[in-house]
Amino acid sequence: MRRPPLEISVDENGRLILPPEVMKTLGVSPGARLLLRADRDGVHIGRSVSRLDRLYIEPTTVCNLDCRMCMHESWDEPVGNMSRETFSRIMDGLRELPQKPLLFFGGYGEPLLHPDIMTMISEAKAAGAAVEMITNGTLLSDETCGRLIDIGLDRLWISVDGTGDGAAGSMEAGVGRVTENAGRLFRARERELTDLPRIGMSFVATRGTIGSLPAVLRLGRRFGADRFIVSNVLAHTPELHAQSLYEKSFYETELSPSEWTPLVELPRMEVDGLTEAPLVEVLKGLFTVRIAGQDLHLGSSRCPFVEKGSMAVRWDGTVSPCLPLLHSHTSFLADRERRSLAFSVGNLAEKNLEQIWSEPSYLALRERLLAFDFPPCTLCNSCEQADSNKSDCFDSPTPACGGCLWAQGYIQCP
Repeated sequence: MRRPPLEISVDENGRLILPPEVMKTLGVSPGARLLLRADRDGVHIGRSVSRLDRLYIEPTTVCNLDCRMCMHESWDEPVGNMSRETFSRIMDGLRELPQKPLLFFGGYGEPLLHPDIMTMISEAKAAGAAVEMITNGTLLSDETCGRLIDIGLDRLWISVDGTGDGAAGSMEAGVGRVTENAGRLFRARERELTDLPRIGMSFVATRGTIGSLPAVLRLGRRFGADRFIVSNVLAHTPELHAQSLYEKSFYETELSPSEWTPLVELPRMEVDGLTEAPLVEVLKGLFTVRIAGQDLHLGSSRCPFVEKGSMAVRWDGTVSPCLPLLHSHTSFLADRERRSLAFSVGNLAEKNLEQIWSEPSYLALRERLLAFDFPPCTLCNSCEQADSNKSDCFDSPTPACGGCLWAQGYIQCP
């Protein structure tokens, strides 16, 4: 059943009064600043940047696979495991927070390879946090599935990128085993009469794998997956860029598309042999497209990590605003190479979670990212300043996120 819309009242001074449940959801407290986005149909109220709602934890950068699409292919950083001391600092900080953020174990390695990962999840659950984890799925033995059920992991994301066979040691070669292991977890849940951990599947789309998406969705549904997230590949090499399914953004940062492009409003309709080609032509054209009242461009020019109240902790205790800034890496957009440099807002060896989150300079950064006042680098992509996240033509301080592919909706993370 759909919940009825909530009412917002306006006082005699023109100030909005939000219902308590909305204030709780948005993390609003007295004095908080919210970002409003207005269009021709109404106003969208963004969340507050004052509350930490999601904490990404990278337990390790070690992996048992050698996927050609992995960020490991374009960096020269040492691999490592999060120490017990660093994780203890995370737990100490978590216990001090009045409202526990969701903890997400993931990053640029395979979490199940960390020798203490089960203990980490157990301690996070005992502290009162909801816990999710992402895995490549190759290590989901009967014993591992049983332990994840016993400790109450809330959701397990399984990463796949196709159903075909590829080179030995690649993700493609293990897809059959991954889906089989997802079935192992599903059957273990049935035996234990529980729906935890819930199963999500993360699919990386390329020109070579996109045709497998329907099969992955069917397999996922068979094995109880209730959430799917599809991302483009983050191309670290020219060869991988040739496999990508995007070129550049259609939309300006400063203006909403409805202000400078024609609006096409489509109804819900069946997608079949008759409608497919016309719909594709509309989607490929320079239009603002709305389907049954929902704009398709709303995922562009906004930071998904700030909007979720996120922060990320690298395996060595370095803290960043988001997953993309945990490690320096290379990506490509329209044949131009862009170097994204890692950016830190603190280290747990020096300050605790609350101190880092509340640092005035970090709060100012989150407000800047929420407003997303950056040049449209993914649209323009024509000057040398777009080749890194150091600065841009607006003289933005580091990190300059106008060329961030996550912010334009090309790359997505759970």
